[in-house]
Amino acid sequence: MTLLKMKGPQTIGALAEELGITEMGVRRHVLQLEREGLARNRIVRQAMGRPMHMYSLTERAEDYFPKNYHNLALELLRELDHTSGTEAVNVLFEGRRRRLLAQYSPMMERRDLEERVAELSAIQNSGGYMAEWDREDDGSFVLREYNCPIRQVAVQYRRACECEQHLFEELLEAKVSRSECMADGGQCCKYSIRPKV
Repeated sequence: MTLLKMKGPQTIGALAEELGITEMGVRRHVLQLEREGLARNRIVRQAMGRPMHMYSLTERAEDYFPKNYHNLALELLRELDHTSGTEAVNVLFEGRRRRLLAQYSPMMERRDLEERVAELSAIQNSGGYMAEWDREDDGSFVLREYNCPIRQVAVQYRRACECEQHLFEELLEAKVSRSECMADGGQCCKYSIRPKV
């Protein structure tokens, strides 16, 4: 994958030569990458001779290479905070909350609280939060998130956590309280969800 990333599309022969292994060995690895959706094969016709099979990485393969998005996000937030003040940063988080509310509210329509909690858990899982939920004996619910994709941002800008809690309250139309938070060093972000009285 590193060779394809650095050198671009390559033939099996070129990869074998670069790696110092047999073409058969390279072919096995490349076919596995294709099965996993990480590489693709493109046939290139030549003026003379047989067409060449050129292998390259797919967009999905990009996830296997280091990214530094959280540092960029933090730098941009710090710059906005420095030039325009904390309120400008808070406006950004509020804007994100409103956008997510508009995006997910239709998914919650005509559902009872348990169905909304299950849907919220699925939404959070699709965003990488590793969420799970349980119904408690008293009829309340608990939602736990074991991963926080925005943790580095949330550690420095707690408004991100506040906006998430408000978003949950609005989507669920329920009372939501957080008893544990990864930005505070917790094992997970844990929310108690109770019907509004």
